[in-house]
Amino acid sequence: MTNRTVSDIGEHALISRITARFAMPPWVVVGPGDDAAVIQPERGALEVLTTDALVEGVHFDRRFVPPDAIGHRALAVNLSDLAAMGAAPRAALLSFVLPDDLDVEVVDGIVDGLIALAARHRVALVGGNIARSPRLGSGQASGPLMIDVTAIGSVKIRRVLTRGGARPGDEVFVTGTIGGAAAGLRSLQAKAGGAHEEKYLRPEPRVRAGMLLGRNRAATACIDLSDGLADGLRQLASASRVGITVDEASIPMADGVAEYHSDDYELLFTVRPSSRGRLRAVKSRAGDLPITRIGIVTSDTRIVLRTGSGDRDLPAGYEHFR
Repeated sequence: MTNRTVSDIGEHALISRITARFAMPPWVVVGPGDDAAVIQPERGALEVLTTDALVEGVHFDRRFVPPDAIGHRALAVNLSDLAAMGAAPRAALLSFVLPDDLDVEVVDGIVDGLIALAARHRVALVGGNIARSPRLGSGQASGPLMIDVTAIGSVKIRRVLTRGGARPGDEVFVTGTIGGAAAGLRSLQAKAGGAHEEKYLRPEPRVRAGMLLGRNRAATACIDLSDGLADGLRQLASASRVGITVDEASIPMADGVAEYHSDDYELLFTVRPSSRGRLRAVKSRAGDLPITRIGIVTSDTRIVLRTGSGDRDLPAGYEHFR
């Protein structure tokens, strides 16, 4: 018996197959099946919206990334953005662009991974869309699989975190470890079975840490590191119009890793020296998540990596179209 493809069952049956698995909390007034979802906003809170697309051949390779990991990553990158804003996740919209010869089991697996992560963070999947990927080239090869997720979170007024609040003298911190995702990707590509593969396949968005930083007003600025530490430092410094000096020896690198453009989904944030007590409160409630001081904010707008052999510019981060 051959596997069924998405073209075998058709668009409407595929949508029904996916949305039948969604559970709706009471604050979802209108869920899947209408022209748009309707949700009731959280009282006294602001809504935070973010979206990210994952494209086969750019963000993942189905030769070594299983379907559930694709779904996990598609939602995780959005949850990481919400975490960087101090927001609690609430809802998400899921859009697929699918090759018509894709096995339905692959779609099921992607939804498995997405639903599992959504359940852990109490995210309601309230709708989305499905479209067909075009065939490409003279041989009419199937186009890439694409997944776009829009996530909605909430945060109380005056607890929103942004990239633009750092000031000279603030201390710079990161959660977790750096570089594990890049090492995991290399291991998967080489079929080496390395210890870091899970860090790439199923990254852990730091939702609780971001919410605690916002609720305790511990951070002056925050950014997620889905494009790497080097990019995060530059983006935060640019938005805040400051410089940052980083102590290379203090960076909590994953074992056997020495690069700063890994999509680790950690948080980079700054804290005023007068708010160290608030940061201690965050650490006490963040469980076993490491939070490490790696540098200081300066007034000269340069991003400097301080090493044992002298200061040098930070390596470039990841950037599309380069």
